[in-house]
Amino acid sequence: MAKYKLEYIWLDGYEPVPNLRGKTQVKEFASFPKLDQLSMWGFDGSSTRQAEGRNSDCMLKPVAIYPDSTKKNGALVMCEVMMPDGKTPHPSNARATILDDPNTWFGFEQEYFLYQDGKPLGFPESGFPFPQGEYYTGVGYKNVGSIAREIVDTHLDLCLDAGINHEGINAEVAKGQWEFQVFGKGSKTAADQVWMARYLLARVCEEFEVDVMWHCKPLGKDVDWNGSGMHSNFSTKHMREVGGKEYFVALMAAFDKYKNEHIAVYGPDNHLRLTGLHETQAMDKFNYGVADRGASVRVPHSFVNNDYKGYLEDRRPNSQGDPYKIAGRILQTIATVPIKKSGKK
Repeated sequence: MAKYKLEYIWLDGYEPVPNLRGKTQVKEFASFPKLDQLSMWGFDGSSTRQAEGRNSDCMLKPVAIYPDSTKKNGALVMCEVMMPDGKTPHPSNARATILDDPNTWFGFEQEYFLYQDGKPLGFPESGFPFPQGEYYTGVGYKNVGSIAREIVDTHLDLCLDAGINHEGINAEVAKGQWEFQVFGKGSKTAADQVWMARYLLARVCEEFEVDVMWHCKPLGKDVDWNGSGMHSNFSTKHMREVGGKEYFVALMAAFDKYKNEHIAVYGPDNHLRLTGLHETQAMDKFNYGVADRGASVRVPHSFVNNDYKGYLEDRRPNSQGDPYKIAGRILQTIATVPIKKSGKK
């Protein structure tokens, strides 16, 4: 039997954006533990804005486990927050509201800024660096500096060690801005992994005295610098196997109908980012377009060429958005669109 260090990780009750929290439990196992071997664990919800001091107990329910290669016998345990009975989801628990569908696939493109001393990594003490142009997928000291590459490469390795399904990383359009992409099969899988990847990135940055800025427009809307999104690619079994133009048009009509409900959970301060500039559509409008990165929903050429089957990209979610809430809202809207079965609606 070996002693394993289990880092229980959860989302707190702060609004509009929850913070990641974590604490470590040490338990003995004969080998790396499976999810069903992990017990629920309590914490003080009064210190995380999830309970009052006079009744402060909350429970952590393990929902996913990943190896932590930075520690001997280490494990990262993603958790849902439950009420003291251990059965009722806490009001802050957005994961519990997602339709559990193993045939839904999500791919999240997480953009972010690396910040040091109150400004994006590589910005001068005052003013701005050279305008946007060469930073996107750039190489060389003038474009990425001296430590950013080490941070993002270390982060990628840790995520891959943990079994997180990264599909790529790249420097983004603005100085000090980067992106990673996570794909998962199952309506909750990719969202779990995005949160765990965020946790690992924040932990890596501690070593470099750098912070991760998740805000969607940290430099403000009045300067010519891109904001940060979390473009959300989604696909249901029906979209992949049946599709068709008629269904696609109906689906986009539903996304238009519920555009305000989507914006409400697509991350705070989106009015600063969704202006119609910098590869965005205005927040109060909805449109879609083939290969159009200025649309609300980008339709890949492959989707149209395959008789309107495949995946779509919602470009409105921002970098601070909760992937649990984003996935839940997308699936909720999809569920309003009738599908044909055996020639009948």
